[in-house]
Amino acid sequence: MIYSMTGYGRGVAGNKKVTFETEIKSVNSRYLDVFFRLPSSLQSKEYELREQIKNKIKRGKITVLFQIKNNESENNIPPVDKEKLKTFLTFIKDVKKVAKINEKIKIEHLLTFKELFIPGQFEFTEEEFNLVKETLDKALDELLIMKSKEGSELSKDLSKRINNIEEKIVVIENEFRSSVNQHFSSLKEKIKTLIENASDYGDRLELELAIIAEKADITEECVRLKSHLKFFLESMKNEKEPGRKLNFICQEMNREANTISSKSVSTVITHNSVLIKEEIERIREQIQNIE
Repeated sequence: MIYSMTGYGRGVAGNKKVTFETEIKSVNSRYLDVFFRLPSSLQSKEYELREQIKNKIKRGKITVLFQIKNNESENNIPPVDKEKLKTFLTFIKDVKKVAKINEKIKIEHLLTFKELFIPGQFEFTEEEFNLVKETLDKALDELLIMKSKEGSELSKDLSKRINNIEEKIVVIENEFRSSVNQHFSSLKEKIKTLIENASDYGDRLELELAIIAEKADITEECVRLKSHLKFFLESMKNEKEPGRKLNFICQEMNREANTISSKSVSTVITHNSVLIKEEIERIREQIQNIE
């Protein structure tokens, strides 16, 4: 089954004292890269949280944001980290100075910096840390649902493109049968115009022409290309993590398409080879988003 590498998930859990919220975002990456934005009181638990993610996600650039909301504070207004606020104000002023921006600092500029409103210190009990892990599980489950839906759409698109390639191979094979014989006859006629007594070299001429025609034979390349297409579809359906394998298969498909194009003696075959390579390139672009 195919999973996309992009998605979003959110999880919330808590008790009377505190509420925890986890947001997780995933984008394309060659490997699994996990980045946390944690309050200082959770930083010692980063390894455990990272392992929890690794159990469900294999590839992608993952960004995880944890937020803590104190349910006992008045009006549920989160406390402000004054030190971070001072640092952030200094940062904004430096940016304005370097960029020569005259715009005044507004409250909305500060509200976008969520870490200002994350409590710096919070003593976790075992029960409360279990709630944190619960929010991460919920966020991961939502993320996987989105990744699965996008993966399903990717699968449909890839299958359609594979079918397009198969159709073009049929055209190439049909054209090849007639074009090689035509090419052979054309070469024979050209040689007759160059050699006065072509009949004196009958057997030798036939042999040389047959060798030239043999070099234009693309039967093996078509067979291998169709085999790669079959393997591609099987990998999509059966592999747990098909992304890397599909990328490798695309390389092999492109190699066969290039060979067909270089050996072609027909403009129809050349044209369809180009169309096949275009489809392969689109497939390669799509599978960069597959886990």
